Amino acid sequence: MHAPIERHLAIAGTFNVRDLGGYPVPGGATHWRRILRADGLHRLDGNSIAELKGLGVATVIDLRRDEELETHPNPLRLEPGIDYRQISLFEELAPSAMTAADVLYDLYLQALSSRRDRIVEVLSAIADAPEGIVLFHCTAGKDRTGLIAALLLGLAGVEHDVIVADYALTKERLAPAIEGFVADAVARGVDVEALRPLLACEPETMAATLAHLADRYGSVETYLLDSGLDPATIGRLRARLSEIA
Repeated sequence: MHAPIERHLAIAGTFNVRDLGGYPVPGGATHWRRILRADGLHRLDGNSIAELKGLGVATVIDLRRDEELETHPNPLRLEPGIDYRQISLFEELAPSAMTAADVLYDLYLQALSSRRDRIVEVLSAIADAPEGIVLFHCTAGKDRTGLIAALLLGLAGVEHDVIVADYALTKERLAPAIEGFVADAVARGVDVEALRPLLACEPETMAATLAHLADRYGSVETYLLDSGLDPATIGRLRARLSEIA
């Protein structure tokens, strides 16, 4: 009997590397070891890098801003055998400026509205990546990464409650890292109390985001088509994501 495939990959130097495989879709399931979502990779050492490459990671898409790369460089940026791309997803979006009761919901909706070009760029990069595992990540693997993961799973046909559950897994995965984020913020002079709402990962936030997409566009696919992602690229994404093209 084969051992079950683990969703969380315990890579030293990370907290939140997870596989998007194994989720039910009509007529099948999402593929294991095709697409990984992750938190920051700046703590990786040589052994961890070798482990990721040994798993088959061949493409890394870094969703962070330039200033984040300056303070926490990505060790895979110049790694032989890794196709590395930086696509800053939340550029010019400031969570501290959000005014809704759920600041993350406000942030996600603003990203869906104003960062369509970057969302299309990220998904196109995943669709057109060379053979091997695609890993996309930000700092916590929660907001930028969570939004891209939700769009990918929605496009594959994963039910909304399953997408919400995948998003919420980050809360338990990041628990050991939260105090590190707070300490880093203190060192940078950030107001910790203002930061804490941004560290949340409540299922209601993603449920509301998916409901917004359904209400306004009808489906993730319609939203992506309306944003400029062409049908052929959507087909390649679905082929990478699941058994159903």
